[in-house]
Amino acid sequence: MGHLDEVKEILNTLRVAMSINFGILVILIGSLIKRYDSQKIDYIFWIGTLFVFILLFTIVLIIRKISTKTKEIKEL
Repeated sequence: MGHLDEVKEILNTLRVAMSINFGILVILIGSLIKRYDSQKIDYIFWIGTLFVFILLFTIVLIIRKISTKTKEIKEL
């Protein structure tokens, strides 16, 4: 496998990971809103809120990595 194919495969994997993270984020935020509306603000709510921020941080890291790999493809 050539270097270009390897970089493209990594880029596709990163895009899939980003899509999965966005899906989890949407479901989690929906669940947190439902708990908030039900006035069930307990430790599960706060753990979910913390997890939302962790997911956002992970998505930012993946986007930066995608940008790096895209620039790497441009240079090849």
